[in-house]
Amino acid sequence: METENTNNINPDEQDEPYDFQRPRIYTVSGLTGDIKALLEDRFDFIWVEAEISNFRSPSSGHYYMVLKDEGAQIRAVMFRPQIRYLGFVPEDGMKVIVKGRISVYEPRGEYQILLDYIEPLGVGAMALAFEQLKKKLAAQGVFDEKIKKPLPFLPRHIAVITSPTGAAVRDFLKIIHRRFSNIRITIIPAKVQGEEAAPEMIEALKIANRELDADIIVLTRGGGSLEDLWAFNNEGLAMAIRASDIPVVSAVGHEIDITISDLAADFRAPTPSAAAEMIVAEKEGLYRELNNIRDHLRSVFSAKIRNLNQGILMLRKGLRDPKRRTSDLWLRLDEINIRLVRTAGHMLSEKKAMLTGEERALLAYSPEKMVYSLGRTIIFNRQLLEHVIFKVLHERTMALDLLTGKLKTLGPYSVLERGYSITMKLPEKKAIRSVDGLEPGGAVRIMLYDGELDCRIETVNKKGNKI
Repeated sequence: METENTNNINPDEQDEPYDFQRPRIYTVSGLTGDIKALLEDRFDFIWVEAEISNFRSPSSGHYYMVLKDEGAQIRAVMFRPQIRYLGFVPEDGMKVIVKGRISVYEPRGEYQILLDYIEPLGVGAMALAFEQLKKKLAAQGVFDEKIKKPLPFLPRHIAVITSPTGAAVRDFLKIIHRRFSNIRITIIPAKVQGEEAAPEMIEALKIANRELDADIIVLTRGGGSLEDLWAFNNEGLAMAIRASDIPVVSAVGHEIDITISDLAADFRAPTPSAAAEMIVAEKEGLYRELNNIRDHLRSVFSAKIRNLNQGILMLRKGLRDPKRRTSDLWLRLDEINIRLVRTAGHMLSEKKAMLTGEERALLAYSPEKMVYSLGRTIIFNRQLLEHVIFKVLHERTMALDLLTGKLKTLGPYSVLERGYSITMKLPEKKAIRSVDGLEPGGAVRIMLYDGELDCRIETVNKKGNKI
């Protein structure tokens, strides 16, 4: 085997020159930029399941955190524009699924995830936001029972904040009118679903406190999903309910639906219909209760008087044949009789005073007085309505007279009075606007201001041409 000795080969005599290739040298910025482009092109939008740690929210309003699992971790940031759609605040240890894109922060040479969306694992974002707000307001004492105002026994004026087109308000009004038709109800229209609902309901609460003399405010809407009822889980609405000087009843959704407004309100009704039944007593029931109290008082006083009469009769029976008594017994009898009369008088006076007090209390809460007061209110409202109707009729009559004058001025008879006439073709009696269709010998009627002329056509001229 022959071995070629290459040590003696002249480089100039080789067929191809030797290529000495130098390695590419990066700058730090260039290398980081290439890595940034590579990562951002490769991982445009990604979903990651992880656990949150080292969560912080500085004064800038952004969220900074670390996403980790058993084997690795990565930094993540969510900027303020995306946070406003989040609805809850992330916490350390929370298991989440996030959506974002990989980005490289070149000044530090670190890669991180720019988050667009965060969803808690095992619980929806809305449910988590509800629990966080509930916990926050509970810690502030917003739900404390001791600060809640009692509801009046029989309200005279109820303000209802709801959508005027919803079924909830119709059910509420129907039950109120059935139970006690004399109660005044004011509907304050407000949206009860969507982003604008909470601000409108807060403003409606302010209007009710500022401008109405209502005894109760009812905040209500029908049932729906968690998204439909989300406007009632608003922190500002809860604070407005607590700031209300008028007791607030929350009747939102169905019995199983619990909202922040239910917890903050002075009273929670499971449904709008239940709210109407709970806050307004039935008039017939009140009448029955008052009649029962009156009958009970009569029975008690009658029994007491019968007992006193029986006692007197028994004492009289003990005074048999007083002539046989000695003078001492006469004196003793007189003394006993005086004490008995005095005691009976005192007892009757006390019972009479008690009866008078009960009578005054009964008269103070008498339905007759309430009916009289409501009757006066109806008379005042009727007079006010008659005044308004008379004013409207007077204004409409004046407007009608003005239009009648204009009609007379612009009417055809006014034109005739100024020297014009109306020509009608006979026998049709149709007004003639053109010479078309007219022939010599035809009959026409000319209407003047003070009469009519029947004439016959001699000639017909059309634009200067004689027919």
